Amino acid sequence: MSTGETGVAGRMIRMRARWVVGTALLAAVTLAAQGTAPAPGNASIRATDLEADVRFLAGDGMRGRLTDTDGNRQAAEFISSRFARLGLSAVGSDGTYFHRFDLMTTGLGDDNRVRLRVPGLLPRDPQLGDEFYPDPASASGASGGAVVFVGFGIVAPALGHDDYQTADLAGKVALMLNHEPGEFDADSRFDGVVTSEESRAVRKILAAQAQGAVAVLLAPDIHNHPGRPGLTRPMRRVWPDQPPHVARYQLASWLTAVQIPVVQISADLAERIVEAADRSFGELAAAAERHGGIDAVELPGPRVEMTTSVVRRTVPNRNVVGLVEGADPRYRHEWIIISAHYDHEGTTGQRIFNGADDDASGVAGLIEIAEAYAVAAREGFRPQRSILFAAWNSEEQGLLGAWAYTRAPLHPLTQTVAVLNMDMIGRNEEIPAAGGPRFRGLAPQTAESNRNAVNILGYSRSPDLRRAAEDANDLTGLELKFRYDDNSSNLLRRSDQWPFLYRGVPAIFIHTGLHPDYHTERDRADKINYAKMARIVRMVHQLSWNLAQNSGRPTYSVP
Repeated sequence: MSTGETGVAGRMIRMRARWVVGTALLAAVTLAAQGTAPAPGNASIRATDLEADVRFLAGDGMRGRLTDTDGNRQAAEFISSRFARLGLSAVGSDGTYFHRFDLMTTGLGDDNRVRLRVPGLLPRDPQLGDEFYPDPASASGASGGAVVFVGFGIVAPALGHDDYQTADLAGKVALMLNHEPGEFDADSRFDGVVTSEESRAVRKILAAQAQGAVAVLLAPDIHNHPGRPGLTRPMRRVWPDQPPHVARYQLASWLTAVQIPVVQISADLAERIVEAADRSFGELAAAAERHGGIDAVELPGPRVEMTTSVVRRTVPNRNVVGLVEGADPRYRHEWIIISAHYDHEGTTGQRIFNGADDDASGVAGLIEIAEAYAVAAREGFRPQRSILFAAWNSEEQGLLGAWAYTRAPLHPLTQTVAVLNMDMIGRNEEIPAAGGPRFRGLAPQTAESNRNAVNILGYSRSPDLRRAAEDANDLTGLELKFRYDDNSSNLLRRSDQWPFLYRGVPAIFIHTGLHPDYHTERDRADKINYAKMARIVRMVHQLSWNLAQNSGRPTYSVP
């Protein structure tokens, strides 16, 4: 702790010195010249300062910054103290620098039962673990009723798909398939061959609940995954006998909205339910592929009753936020978000996953850009639009901090001009020839081939933002690569810009790429290319300034 405080003090002394040195340059910058001259404060972004922050955040003392650990909380306090020292406005919960939200973990309770009733036959009790188990999103309770097949259970108006268009679910049990239509179809409207957001189980459950369902049965997709008689995932992988090393967090606001029992069932059990109504589960699964959504199928005869017991534990959590308010009353209500995530993977035994590139690099860049705006403000230069600096938490658990923000934003998303997300900006992309599943979909390439390269993702959702990034790069001369938006690596959906893109906000992901040290204990501060990283941070700062000053704003395009 004392070392970190000394480092901060030293940085503040250097910052004051740079204010004096940079005065002449900053005075020469005018709003009219923003496209060709460096943004005010841009020269204050230095490799030595970035390195100091990366080494602190990725030091062994932070113990890998895992969610809900002392190291994670220490990182949040460090970032908030920096925001305060730089004069950012505290716009978080209760006038703080924290945007608070809750996570939730779940545990398997003691009373989980399913009973299948078919007229004329004795009731049948499927076996827990072999034929069913409660879904982690399930509420605790007991319910049951007649069964209605609703295909994949998806409502996606933007894609013209609604599996409930003819459904009457009031007081009934919804039977639906896991996953999504056209799962292996590159031309599928559900994001091609990558997993779409619409296939998230909790979204399907909430859609069925909204239609009046009293319970949900989730069954394997035997059309896209033929020959799978059992469960979609074995119970031991969902409810392991021993608690996992890293808790499986979910967003509390999602789970608390689920008020009905939900169980995963085997394909064999689904077949028995459907056969009791003289239908074929295989035929229904094939029909669920219909473009636009299925006509719901009532299954007269069988009734399913279930009791679920799931123990929910709430975990308080927080993002770190600070605002530079815009100077122009016409535009200050429009916000630009610059972001990075401060959590990482923690420790395993004696191994510390320091997360220097992932994503201490992005957080250091975030702080350095905030400092550039502070430098500019002292010299009389303020952006026309407001700039929110956001350090998200729990990205490694499923982008949960960013999802929490989009569900409860500090400012309307309709008034959010763009999101610039920095995640892993300190290395050169390096994909080994036999790298395994971590590098699925990525072509082998050397670090040397990417020595001046940075990937920009999200470009297909906003060509305007792509052009703005290219313009901002004129002064830094990086090789911007636009190549991974539609890639089986699913990189576009693996960092915190994704929740904003899903909500229709123009957003880009600035990312130097994966490498063999990704998510290992070798991702340490001495591996970072700080000179290259400084150029990337200057480019992002320039882009944010240009977006803040331009009268127009980038548009979102449906891909």
